[in-house]
Amino acid sequence: MTPIIPADPKAAYLAHKDEIDAAIARVLEGGRYILGPEVEAFEREFAAFIGVGHGIGVANGTDAVELALRAIGVGPGDAVATVSHTAVATVAAVERIGAAPVLLDIDDHYTLDPAAFEAAAKARKLKAVVVVHLYGQAANLAALAEIALRHGIALIEDCAQAHGATWQGRKLGTFGAVAAFSLYPTKNLGAIGDGGIVTTDDPAIAERLRALREYGWRSRYVSDIPGLNSRLDELQAAILRVKLRHLAADNARRGALAAAYDAALAGTPITAPARRPGAGHVFHLYVVRTKTRDAVQARLKELGILTAIHYPMPVHLQPAYRGRVTIGPTGLTRTEAIVPDILSLPMYPELDDAKRDRVVTALKGFRSAI
Repeated sequence: MTPIIPADPKAAYLAHKDEIDAAIARVLEGGRYILGPEVEAFEREFAAFIGVGHGIGVANGTDAVELALRAIGVGPGDAVATVSHTAVATVAAVERIGAAPVLLDIDDHYTLDPAAFEAAAKARKLKAVVVVHLYGQAANLAALAEIALRHGIALIEDCAQAHGATWQGRKLGTFGAVAAFSLYPTKNLGAIGDGGIVTTDDPAIAERLRALREYGWRSRYVSDIPGLNSRLDELQAAILRVKLRHLAADNARRGALAAAYDAALAGTPITAPARRPGAGHVFHLYVVRTKTRDAVQARLKELGILTAIHYPMPVHLQPAYRGRVTIGPTGLTRTEAIVPDILSLPMYPELDDAKRDRVVTALKGFRSAI
């Protein structure tokens, strides 16, 4: 029996192979490979999809967060709040500019707890907050944006797992001063390689981002400000343009798979993901909780269903960060409590009905015993 894997970027290529192959051929034959017409077109199309004025393609999602911070003036010594339950890239991006990450606890939807943010904002001067929309679902933007505004804190959205997700009908990536997206191959919108994009409605921030991603150039070979080399290449942009056309349908398929999993988990000791009222979830990941995580994972593996853990260790407990980062005044109790319990089930739009049914049957099996 062929194993069912947690994510399958090759299947995403095969699903649109003819379109993607044609896009690659177009770039190869065109002779423009860096910051050319494909990047410009993708930036326009993605910005229009999200509903903002500007998209700036960059090399990867970590750079997207770093450049977003730089573009709004965050620099060495500035305190930046974010969560510890995230991909380490979020915190690494803060540290790369010399800023100081302040790690805060999560709520029941695995995203930044407004009470923890309020306490941190009162305890010290925060320059910015990076709000991570984890697993494909919006954080509590109503509360978080109000706190940020009241305390004069810049709000940046980390949308690495939330392409097309919404809050109160409006797409994520439109709520903060600037937003960062990863385009890693397993994302809802993924390249065949690395990539990222930053979105903003502010023309001045957009102009600064375009300079920052290419050595601080505003005219070629003249660096007006210190910058990076972080450019989305033409091949990836052409591929992403194809995939963007299918993103809404792919997200709908993820939602249908999630609904099937929800029904299968009823009556089991495994808890399905909680949905935040007002949030349109795009299920980058389908993350369950169970006190018998290791036994569930082992049983699923026996049945040919492979799973993953996002994430097995919060940032503040990882060897590189333990004892070195600042923890917010309310602590990280929820963050540490969930880590032993979470498990990511297979979730990608190319998961066909037969494989879906195998997962569903396996999940129903936990109603009787583990």
